[in-house]
Amino acid sequence: MRVPLRSSVPVGLVSLLALTGCGFSGGEGGSTQAADPDQRIVVDNFRAPVADWALESDAAYILSLSGCLETLTRYDEAAGEVVPSLATEWEQVSPLEWEFTLREGVQFQDGTALTADTVVTSLRNVLDAEVPARAFSPTVVSGVEAVGERTVRITTPTESPLVPYRLASVNTGVLAPAAFEGDSVDPFGHCTGPFTPVSEQPKQSLTLDRNEDYWGGPVQLAGAEVRFITDGATRATQVQTGEADVSLSVPVSSIEALEADSGVEVLKAESPRTATLYMNNGRAPFDDVDFRRAVRSALDLDALAASVYEGAALPGTGPFASSEPWAPEGAGTRQQDVAAAKRLLADAGYTADRPLEIIAITERAEFADVATVVQENLKSIGVPVTIRTTEYAAVEPDLLSGDYDMVLSQRNRLIDIADPIGFLTADYTCEGTYNLSHFCDEEYDRIVEEAAGTADTEQRYELYARAGEILEEQAVNVWLVNEQATDAVRADLQNYQQDPLSRYVLRAETTKPAS
Repeated sequence: MRVPLRSSVPVGLVSLLALTGCGFSGGEGGSTQAADPDQRIVVDNFRAPVADWALESDAAYILSLSGCLETLTRYDEAAGEVVPSLATEWEQVSPLEWEFTLREGVQFQDGTALTADTVVTSLRNVLDAEVPARAFSPTVVSGVEAVGERTVRITTPTESPLVPYRLASVNTGVLAPAAFEGDSVDPFGHCTGPFTPVSEQPKQSLTLDRNEDYWGGPVQLAGAEVRFITDGATRATQVQTGEADVSLSVPVSSIEALEADSGVEVLKAESPRTATLYMNNGRAPFDDVDFRRAVRSALDLDALAASVYEGAALPGTGPFASSEPWAPEGAGTRQQDVAAAKRLLADAGYTADRPLEIIAITERAEFADVATVVQENLKSIGVPVTIRTTEYAAVEPDLLSGDYDMVLSQRNRLIDIADPIGFLTADYTCEGTYNLSHFCDEEYDRIVEEAAGTADTEQRYELYARAGEILEEQAVNVWLVNEQATDAVRADLQNYQQDPLSRYVLRAETTKPAS
């Protein structure tokens, strides 16, 4: 079966990611000034790499948004399609095999030619990692091989219609073979993108220069610095003062001041991103479904969205937003019911023998306030709670091992691949590699496995809805609010396009006039 040059995504997903003010030319009234090819910009990002530059880790997102790392396919957020990137076309040659034809004339930044062998070296590095990427692991990909100089064959253990989506994951980005010769991955000079990293201050910043030989055409900026700033208020302040040209994921509390500043543009987009109260289903008292339901009933999500989020987010409706094409029919926000919560606590036999702890990660400035609201809501039903604020990297090992009670975090359902299968598999199956909830249900796993092999989009979405109903019925977590992607940029930045999934930030076409 020959797959078209562009692999279509249903209209529902296009509407989900429809951008509001996602791109602009800069300046009042859309006017532009002459671009200065010697200009460099600063991007404030909300997270630093935590595993050196290993592609199977979140470091791949930083290399991608920095304009360094590129993939065989790319998810076009505006068109809602998987489109060509380092590969120009792809074909499913058998039920278990896909072949990707590489673009001609592409060189890595070290001068090495992009060939099937170099791509295989990079992809196998991810596949063979001790902790493989969620989108590209041995459970979903059984083999990668070169078929001639320009064709890469991907083999799957079961039939999968979503392989082109997996090859658009930033974790499958391609680096030159030299990047893998040392004890750790070295991306410096070994990418294919419009910008090449030249230096770093660990955990602080990454400096990049223009790639003069970029296959995609001239790169307009001379370079950039990507800063890792976990404090949201600092990111907002720096874009106002001009210390930064782009600040990603600015906090709700800063939006009003930013919108009042004529030197700043605030960009907003619908996003498949939900702020979530994760509960450790593998640890008492959260191992009792009635206790989890009591926590859910105690929370006032409408008040939370109106107060902490100041109306810039919608109350949660379960693991999916109600606007998503795979959301269960009739999904709505559960209303606070303190009396019901107390009855459920009694059914669970709960006694307050210790305070429970909520971890609020500092990368999301509003989570400290969210934690306070949750604390007060649970106090009203007799559940004492303490709050700890910390960076995500400091607690991830405990979350994955199950050594925690509750954590406030934010999960983007389409960040692994642009389809819910990645989120549903990694986060909630019994063997899920990102199952922070430590939830396990055989029927749920069966439905997700069936969905992964279902080519018919409508049928697959129906299976996703059934999986979502199980998660909600079991009160696995409390999905608090569905958020917008909110970034802030200097008004003189030109040809900048917001990506609600935060994968592509530094682009070849972006320009800036002389100061």
